[in-house]
Amino acid sequence: MFVSPWILVGAVAVAVVIGWLGITALRAVSGVGVDHTSPEPEDVDELEVYLVCHECGTEFRVTRIGELQIPRHCGEPMSVVRRPAGATGT
Repeated sequence: MFVSPWILVGAVAVAVVIGWLGITALRAVSGVGVDHTSPEPEDVDELEVYLVCHECGTEFRVTRIGELQIPRHCGEPMSVVRRPAGATGT
């Protein structure tokens, strides 16, 4: 039985493309090359920054910021509020 050389070349080309796509997909999913270092926390105590829940009025004073992720309270994202130094209350 004789197999055409073009069929063999085509089969090898398809195998290489499928292998390349598989390796690329695995690299993308594995997170290779992603910087996993966390930023150094920054002291923001003098800036008077608060996270405020507008549903119930709960406030959290922010004194250090690293990677900021706005928390949820009462099912809604809290708002970031900056007040003048020395101000209290809402």
